[in-house]
This record gives sequence, structure tokens and C-alpha cells, in this order.
Amino acid sequence: MAEKTTTRQATDTCEAPCFNEEVVERIQPKINEVSGVELMFKALSDATRLKIVYALTLENELCVCDVAQIIGSTTATASHHLRLLRNMGLAKYRKEGKLVYYSVKDHHVHQLVSIALDHSRED
Repeated sequence: MAEKTTTRQATDTCEAPCFNEEVVERIQPKINEVSGVELMFKALSDATRLKIVYALTLENELCVCDVAQIIGSTTATASHHLRLLRNMGLAKYRKEGKLVYYSVKDHHVHQLVSIALDHSRED
């Protein structure tokens, strides 16, 4: 006869429903302040776009052709990603003759990438 083995799974949820009414009332009205922020993180969640933004934090600006070489893609692919980053408010561009140069939109984008990189290096 086989032994019956039971394993208890660790639970990571409250076993009794309860909440701190004061905390909930203080935070709940503010929670929608983050609406739209997820789009920025969605843009940065793509490995190629994150590499592009990281490259843009290492230089003041990069030509689309430079970005394509750095990430190992065609200029059309690099341009597509850069355009998306620009539309998401993470990058800006300027045109000089036939060349287009991109840079990070502001120091906040630089901080986001730096903080994420620092965090990933922990442990």
C-alpha cells in the first residue's frame, strides 16, 4: 500500500479577509494618478527599445544609422523603435540634412534606466 503524502503549499495571501480602512481611504483616491505610466514601462519592456534608450543615455545623441549598428538591425527597424520611443515621450529627435539624430527626452528617462540598471545589478 502506497503511503499517502500531503504537502502543504506556502501561501502568500492573507488567510482572513481584512483591510486597514484608514490606509485604504487615504490611498484609494490617489491610485489613478499612475494611469498612463504603464505605457512608458511597456515601451521600455521591449529588450530592443531598452537597449536603444540605454545607448542614448551613454551618448548625448545618436544617428538612426548608429543605433541600427549598435543593436544589430536595419535602419528601418531602428527607426521604427526610435519613433515609438519618441511617440511615448521617451526620446526626441532633430534632423540635420539627411540625417536624423535622437536623444533621451529629459533627465527623468536617464534616471529610470540608471535606477533599473542599478537594481538589476543588486545581489
